[in-house]
Amino acid sequence: MNWVDYLMAFLVGGLICLIAQILLDCFRLLPVHLVVLFVIVGSFLEILKIYDWLIKIGRAGALVPISSFGHSLTHAALLESEKIGYLGILTGVFDLTAGGIASAILFAFIIALVFKPKG
Repeated sequence: MNWVDYLMAFLVGGLICLIAQILLDCFRLLPVHLVVLFVIVGSFLEILKIYDWLIKIGRAGALVPISSFGHSLTHAALLESEKIGYLGILTGVFDLTAGGIASAILFAFIIALVFKPKG
């Protein structure tokens, strides 16, 4: 990897974060709204084959934000649906994203044990 790859990752990731910050400031959205919106946008961009291009030029800058989760869900569903039909839409989602979902549940559980909520 050379410095241009790092620069592109910074620019793509920074652009995604800039869009999120503008949405938070201008439309007074809650963070949960942004998470849902970015997952849906990531899925929509995957359907249009734009997110793969974004990953190609931005690498980690496009893979780290939450929009990548929507991309992964849709990508897996589309791949499995090509192989086994409509049932693949349901099963493909769990094949590719099971590790990420299981990790999120495990880390959330550990954090809930360590920290006590206020209020």
